[in-house]
Amino acid sequence: MHPMLLLRASLRAGTTFVLMLVALMLVTFLIGKAAPIDPVLKVVGDRATPEVYQAAKVEMGLDRPLFEQFVRYVWRAAQGDLGQSTSTGRPVVQDLALYFPATIELATFGLLLGVLFGVPLGILAAHKHNQWIDQLLRIVCLFGYSVPVFWRGLVGLLVFYAKLGWVAGPGRLDDVYQFTLETWSNFVLIDAWRAGNMEALRNALSHLALPSVLLGYFSLAYISRMTRAFFLEELGKEYVLAARVKGASEFHVLVRHVLPNVAAPLFTVISLSYAVLLEGAVLTETVFSWPGLGSYITGALFSADTSAVLGGTLLIGVCFVALNSLTDLISYLADPRARA
Repeated sequence: MHPMLLLRASLRAGTTFVLMLVALMLVTFLIGKAAPIDPVLKVVGDRATPEVYQAAKVEMGLDRPLFEQFVRYVWRAAQGDLGQSTSTGRPVVQDLALYFPATIELATFGLLLGVLFGVPLGILAAHKHNQWIDQLLRIVCLFGYSVPVFWRGLVGLLVFYAKLGWVAGPGRLDDVYQFTLETWSNFVLIDAWRAGNMEALRNALSHLALPSVLLGYFSLAYISRMTRAFFLEELGKEYVLAARVKGASEFHVLVRHVLPNVAAPLFTVISLSYAVLLEGAVLTETVFSWPGLGSYITGALFSADTSAVLGGTLLIGVCFVALNSLTDLISYLADPRARA
């Protein structure tokens, strides 16, 4: 690939990322200002005198114009300072580093299941268009993205944990491992593997199995539906007809001809699905008592912890922006039609 093309694509993706990030930070800043919560009262308490209240307001910089407050907010965020959580008493950045790995583990395993099964099922549904297999897969996918996640989680816990005992229950680890496993990265699987504790690793996988399968089912439903749509659109084009006339097998047509042409939009769907799983695992984490970012933001909302809520929201937004910019960059470099 020509170096100038790579440089131009990188500059384009970088510019888009910075602009979207600034816009995201502006939105979160305005949400914080519009929230019916006085951050000064959260610090000084309801019984503070007007003098103490005013002094705290000046110290927090809330007496300055909005534009100046926003610039200060951006500068502090760029330095890794997202404020102090009033519910945990720790810096928000430290809390995010503690809770976000659990969400990454859950969303990553869910996405892997969604991709490994969703893409082949979508290709199969397109190949068997309007046949009974296609109809069955459409029903399965409709169930996947229409039935509430919390309902599937409760039913899954009742059947596979309470009745059959095939998987571990709520939480990320049993108590015997929770308080004895040395944390290094806050990724339980990595920490257990690094410590050589295979019992803790098996226990963590048992806890992860059910919630990740449920999230993977949701991801599978969306990815397979979009894969089916992409393949059906391509299968009606002339180059597919020409390949069939030349005697190419159906597998060869689907994998060697159609798949490369749908790779870019399919990668976009997969990356955005990952972002949705990172952001949308709140109900799953609540049902399974999973100590992830969704549970952290939910607890912060009930505690009126504005800094924690905005910090978590900003982190999820950064993930969306980063994945979107990465997808645009890869599509631009891999697909000549995007460059055109």
